[in-house]
Amino acid sequence: MTKYLILTLTIILASSRISAQLSPDNYVLLDDKNALSKINFQNPLSNTITDIITIGDTIWLGTSRGVSLSIDGGENWTNFYGQADFGTDNISSIGYNNGVFWCATARSAEVTGGQTLPEGTGLKYTTNLGASWTTVPQPLDHPDSTTEQYGNNTLQALPVTVAIQNLAYDIAFTPNTIWIATFAGGLRKSTDNGQTWKRVLLPPDNLNSIAPTDILDFCLSPVNGEFCGEGNLNHRVFSVISTDDNTLYVGTAGGINKSTDDGISWTKFNAQNQSEPISGNFITALGYNQLSNTVWASSWKAEDQSEFYGVSSSSDGGQTWRTYLRDERPHNFGFKDFHTMIPTDNGVFRSSDNGLTWLLPNSIVDAESEASLRTNIFYAADSYQNKIWLGTADGLIRLQETPGRMWEGTWKIYFASQPLAANDESYCYPNPFNPRQEELKIKYSTGGTEANVTIRIFDFSFNYVRTVIQNVSRNRDLEGTPEFWDGKDDNGNYVPNGVYFYRVEVGDNDGVYGKILVMQ
Repeated sequence: MTKYLILTLTIILASSRISAQLSPDNYVLLDDKNALSKINFQNPLSNTITDIITIGDTIWLGTSRGVSLSIDGGENWTNFYGQADFGTDNISSIGYNNGVFWCATARSAEVTGGQTLPEGTGLKYTTNLGASWTTVPQPLDHPDSTTEQYGNNTLQALPVTVAIQNLAYDIAFTPNTIWIATFAGGLRKSTDNGQTWKRVLLPPDNLNSIAPTDILDFCLSPVNGEFCGEGNLNHRVFSVISTDDNTLYVGTAGGINKSTDDGISWTKFNAQNQSEPISGNFITALGYNQLSNTVWASSWKAEDQSEFYGVSSSSDGGQTWRTYLRDERPHNFGFKDFHTMIPTDNGVFRSSDNGLTWLLPNSIVDAESEASLRTNIFYAADSYQNKIWLGTADGLIRLQETPGRMWEGTWKIYFASQPLAANDESYCYPNPFNPRQEELKIKYSTGGTEANVTIRIFDFSFNYVRTVIQNVSRNRDLEGTPEFWDGKDDNGNYVPNGVYFYRVEVGDNDGVYGKILVMQ
């Protein structure tokens, strides 16, 4: 995925996003790491779903509010945000290998001058579905680690001694080795489950390949400065995948690097050094479809004016590339058999013919609540059999797809919300609310029994605006699904900006009021 751009923004805005979406009175921080395992949630805790891994009915999510896990196909969720092992850090990447789930964490940090930048806080892994976690510190260099031995070459290397802008945006695996793409820290690998890490050399910007037998003279450095002089865009690493036990592809700000000897020798592909090249050199995500033996790259425009935003793919090991979806900005890749799914800012594109044609879902409407997805921003995609999972900027999506009918079937939308503290309480989110981008969710409870419910919207002067539902039979417990308001009045027009109120009437009980701030 576009981990650098998405996760940087997510981390910096995390605190404001949380306060806008969730009532502080309903937020519970769990200090006891065992306490969370006793709580089942109907939804993940975040509406920003940045990565998805499915293994049968087990679904792992990386979100702006930690890791979420379901082991029953999405019916119940365990959320690790607030657990002692996690605290309130964000998730910058997730990975899975042979029964072990890994994640990388990060947070925002204020640096000199008041600027806020992302900071890596390490990695964690679990071998038992989150019952216990092992924490790995963020990889840092000793200040004296100023050289790297590569064949007969002793090369200068910039020691990365701080965690600012040093966070893992991607994770990959080969036998007995874990690989991480850390931007400021470059490409790194560990052969002892993260106890120690080794820097991995990639070609500098002026070379298309390196091998230990070469005579080389360059500095391993992602940024320019006094130590190395010029920095190398190709040492700024954002994505990494493995396609077999020895083959790796690494995406950087300078192109795609391939190794067929487990990360020793490298060949670089970019928009300037091939006759059929990638669309752009800023590689924010990589994916691999094993069935079609195709590598996919989110290849954004970098510095050359001839480059363009789009998607690039190669079925011949990177020798030639085809480009698609010009001017789209892809975030990640997902696959369903031979189908390729590409989440972008304008929907999730899907191709059944290796990129010749693409199809977007017509609309996404929850079959039970009839709520519709109001965002076009998709970050993640994965599938298992006929279940497709999509991560968006406003909720997690599941499609139980009708066999042979692309994008057709039963949709379910998971909206994040906290349990109510009591049956006579209510809250709404997101708040402030932009009706042109999303729907307002109104959370309430009927006490876990059947009752007729009416919800009405009023303006600041308590003039009637809209009836959301009227005398509709509902059975909602403290975690129950919300009702939805599209931000329109009875005439179908979007309401103006301002303060509004909603009233929830449950049976013969006194009405419960809540305040809404509309900002478009």
